[in-house]
Amino acid sequence: MPFSQFTILDYLSNILDILLVWLVIYKLIKVIRGTKAVQLLKGIFVIVIVRFLSEFLGFNTLSWMLEKALTWGFLAVIIIFQPELRRALEQLGRGRLFTRSNQEEEERKKMVEAIVKATNYMAKRRIGALISIERDTGMGDYIETGISLDSNLSSELLINIFIPNTPLHDGAVIIQKQKIAAAACYLPLSESPFISKELGTRHRAALGISEVTDSVTIVVSEETGSISITKNGELYRDLSPGAFEELLSHELLLTTKTKQFSSPRWTFRGKKSNG
Repeated sequence: MPFSQFTILDYLSNILDILLVWLVIYKLIKVIRGTKAVQLLKGIFVIVIVRFLSEFLGFNTLSWMLEKALTWGFLAVIIIFQPELRRALEQLGRGRLFTRSNQEEEERKKMVEAIVKATNYMAKRRIGALISIERDTGMGDYIETGISLDSNLSSELLINIFIPNTPLHDGAVIIQKQKIAAAACYLPLSESPFISKELGTRHRAALGISEVTDSVTIVVSEETGSISITKNGELYRDLSPGAFEELLSHELLLTTKTKQFSSPRWTFRGKKSNG
């Protein structure tokens, strides 16, 4: 079709087509983010790049081998990405691939309630705790450092994990998709020189993970029983039970995203420190 014969409707149709393709690609990336499939996807991307380079540089044998690998790679991709493909199809069947369902929002509310109840219980009794909640950025690498649980979330289980001198109390609990994915996980420590020296390893680990992911991490101090939250490299410290619940709900629930959050009385932001 000559270029002059394109109508406005054709342009709009092509633009919509491109946007839908990008939307599908974006959602698929979100499905596999934080899983081992990401590393496999990177490997496939490297093979494709090397394939084009070998053809450009005239490496005929290498180019032929990579071409055969890519030709039969489709079946390998289906086998390798079977868990992720199954999860995507399940979400599509439930109508959850492109929107968050009301059921998921209810599950998130129950998760927040369980975390608040457990945190307040541990704070009153000065039981140290470190709980990190995955959001968009995958935390699969950190989950693998701990003891896999894949358990339904409850306040009783959270409390029991952090009871002193139990096998799983040392380290972080990571919550993924409203379930306790693992306990006794290692989180990266923040190397910021502006952190108050009175803060211990748990707070540094909470800040460290907030600097490399978009997770929300909760810290209960073993020395003082104070509650803190980190997100996006910021530390909200010494939160009252009400402020803690308000901030956690604001970060994790869609129904509270539009509400104005009242700032806590102590905040660590990058170079700013009030001791």
